[in-house]
Amino acid sequence: MEKLFFNMAAPVPGRCAFFVEKKNRFCKMIVGRGKKFCGQHATMEEGGSRRIVCPLDPKHTVTEDKLDKHLKKCNSRDKPKPVYYVENINAGSADGDESVPQSVRVSQALTTVVVGLQCDVGDSVLSHHVLQDELSNPKNGDSAHKHLKQQSSILGHLEELGLLGGRRCFVEFGAGRGKLSHWIHEALKTCEDLQLLLVERCCTRFKVDGKHQDAGVQFQRLQVDIQHLDLSKVPLLRQKKPPLVGIGKHLCGAATDLALRCLLERPGLRGGKPDPGPASDCGPGSGSVLDPGLGPILGLAVALCCHHRCEWRHYVGQQFFLQRGLGAAEFSAFCRMSSWATCGVRPTNQDCPPQRRHDEEHEPAEEADRVNGFLSAAEREHVGRLCKLLIDSGRLDFLQTKGFSGKLTHYVDPQVTLENVLLTAVPSAESSTPS
Repeated sequence: MEKLFFNMAAPVPGRCAFFVEKKNRFCKMIVGRGKKFCGQHATMEEGGSRRIVCPLDPKHTVTEDKLDKHLKKCNSRDKPKPVYYVENINAGSADGDESVPQSVRVSQALTTVVVGLQCDVGDSVLSHHVLQDELSNPKNGDSAHKHLKQQSSILGHLEELGLLGGRRCFVEFGAGRGKLSHWIHEALKTCEDLQLLLVERCCTRFKVDGKHQDAGVQFQRLQVDIQHLDLSKVPLLRQKKPPLVGIGKHLCGAATDLALRCLLERPGLRGGKPDPGPASDCGPGSGSVLDPGLGPILGLAVALCCHHRCEWRHYVGQQFFLQRGLGAAEFSAFCRMSSWATCGVRPTNQDCPPQRRHDEEHEPAEEADRVNGFLSAAEREHVGRLCKLLIDSGRLDFLQTKGFSGKLTHYVDPQVTLENVLLTAVPSAESSTPS
């Protein structure tokens, strides 16, 4: 039964007639021929079939008389696995004790290990000219402006490393809507033979890659969890064998480790060591890790975040930890404490600053650690940053074992995002020199 609304404009022709009170407007969804309401609000139609919750996904509904037909095409149905799906290929080893260690032992271990680290996080906020107009656009809100600053700096770092060029494939892990790949495309419109491979496990709405139909540029989206992705079986990469560049904007927790394994621990690598690869146009870049079924790996640039969501099984720096007398238990504790650096802290006295909010696109860790009862807010934040540094140092060590020279950089100001560390890597000088 329809509600009556007074002094309200009529719905746009061809659009849903349901009035959304919360938004004070009519629904904007397109309706079918002869219908007044969209599928979501079809229950308002008189004489229509009863709508029920989809048994595959309770987030949407379907008319009861069309349930069988819907189940055959629902996006949440079980689908045949693509050829590049290999279960748990990038998962890592499940060995190790996951129990939580004593607080004092964890604090002592952290202090001892960090003192011996030879790893500094530099400051280098860069930008790329292709985003300047959009950064100056007053129509962009504060949130959009922050994302644009991050994307601009990532492109600036790719250019500085000689990775931003044509005749290669950019593999964007955790692509979401594909905005980072979009700006890479905008920066390289004049370059030839450019491929952009977007990896995202979710079915994403409002994708920007679908709007690009330029000649000489190929977009392809893979809906698959990084954990199960075998790049050597992706048809696009097997056929053309382009040099690869790994990219990612805020790969939460274990997703960073999965992406590193996906790039550098593929079956067929010659002992995991890099070999020289072909030169490319529209940018200096040099070749690296060579897989018989794929092109070389030129490098990577990944914005890190959410260390509290890392997992020992997936972590690429296990050997780094074990060599320092640490294991799964300490790693689990360090992951939890790493959230103190960005997710806010619980004040323990009146001198502590108010709780800070984490970056809006990442959920904070809610678990309180037993250590935080006797540390001030500033001390907890410092410990959190040390935990992040230690975890990322293990990733740098992993890259080194694969013949890459990696570094950590504060690529944007903390006012833009508290998760402002960029992991970059290119082939080390020794591994890139032919023997």
